[in-house]
Amino acid sequence: MTEHFDPATLAVRAGTLRTEFQEHAEAMFLTSSFVFGSAAEAAARFSGAEPGNIYARFTNPSVTMFEQRLAALEGAERCVAFASGMAAILATVMGLMKAGEHVVASRSIFGSTVQLFSNILARFGVETTFVSPTDPEEWRRAARPETRLFFLESPSNPLTEVSDIRAIAAIAHEAGAWLAVDNCFCTPILQRPLELGADLVIHSATKYLDGQGRVLGGAVLGGKDLLEGVFTFLRTAGPTLSAFNAWVLLKGMETLPIRMRAHSENALELATWLERQPGVDRVLYPGLPSHPQHGLAMSQQSTGGGIVAFEVAGGKEAAWRVIDATRLMSITANLGDTRTTITHPATTTHGRLSPDQRAAAGIGDGLIRIAVGLESVADLKADLARGLPG
Repeated sequence: MTEHFDPATLAVRAGTLRTEFQEHAEAMFLTSSFVFGSAAEAAARFSGAEPGNIYARFTNPSVTMFEQRLAALEGAERCVAFASGMAAILATVMGLMKAGEHVVASRSIFGSTVQLFSNILARFGVETTFVSPTDPEEWRRAARPETRLFFLESPSNPLTEVSDIRAIAAIAHEAGAWLAVDNCFCTPILQRPLELGADLVIHSATKYLDGQGRVLGGAVLGGKDLLEGVFTFLRTAGPTLSAFNAWVLLKGMETLPIRMRAHSENALELATWLERQPGVDRVLYPGLPSHPQHGLAMSQQSTGGGIVAFEVAGGKEAAWRVIDATRLMSITANLGDTRTTITHPATTTHGRLSPDQRAAAGIGDGLIRIAVGLESVADLKADLARGLPG
C-alpha cells in the first residue's frame, strides 16, 4: 500500500496479507515452522535466493503484516519486529555496532534504556556518553571518531523534554553516526522522525500501538540496507515477536489515529487544569505554552501527546499521597493504555538509577507521571483532586 494514503487508512489497511480463503480480517499464523514443496525449495529459502517463510523465529506472516503496517505509517522502507521495545533497542546496537565504538545518548531516556547502555553494553565494549536532550551543542561536543550512534527519546520519559531532531540528525551525520529516535510517546500519528532526518525509529509497541495494555512488542524502522544487520541479529539471537502478539498489535493499530487524538485532547485539558492547582509546582506537557520547548514540539508534532508530568510540593511523601488517593487511575508504570495510568518515576521507571543520575536527568522526588487515557477528563480531575492540597 503506497504512501499517499492518509494515516487513518494505513492504520486499518496497510500490510494486510490474505490466504487462498480470502479472509476479511487478518489471519493469525500460529506455527513454529513452514513446509517446503521440495528440498530445492527449502535450500532456496534458506539461502535467500527465494523469498518466503522459513521458521517463525524470523519469518511469520502475522509478524510481517505488523511490520509492513508500521513501516507504512512511519514512512520507512523496512521494519523489523521484536518481542519488546527493549529488545528492539538491544538489537539496534548489537546489529549495527561493535566493541570499541561509541554512543551519544540523551540523559533523559527510559530507566531501562539507561541501564542497557551504562551497564550491559558497556561490558561488551560499547561506551555511552549521556548529554542534554535539549542542547544540540552538547551532542556535537560529545561526538568522537568512533561514535556510530546517537540515541534520543522525544518527548522524553518522564519529563516530556523535546529534542530538536533536525539539528541533532545533522550533527550525527556530520560525525558519521546514525540517529535513532524512540518514537514511543508520539507514534507515527503525531510525529515521523524519519522525515525530520533520523535514520532509525524505535517503538515499544507495548504502549500506544497496542493501546490496551495487552501484549508486549517492539520494532526498529529505517532504510532497507541499514536494517539488514538488525534483522541478522534477530534471525540469530531470536528476540522474536510472537504471531499472537503481532496479531493483537495489528488490531490495536486500527484505532491508533482516533486514540492518539483523544489521548492528546484529554491530556491538554488535564494539564491546563493542573497548572491552576495549589501545591503543583510545575506541569510539563509539550502542548502547553509554558513548556520550555513548546514551539519546537509544535513544529515536530501534530499535538502534545498523551503524557503529562507534574511536580508537587513536599517531595516523595506528597507525591505518594496524590498517587495513593486515586481510585480511578491505575497505579502502574506502563503507559499508552486506554486506561489512565499514574506512577512515581523516581521509585519505579527510573528507580534503578543512582541519585546522581536521577538528579542529572531532572527527576525529582515530587515528580508524578500520568499517561492520560480515554476516560472522562472530569472524572480524572476529581480523582487527582482527592490527593492534591486543597
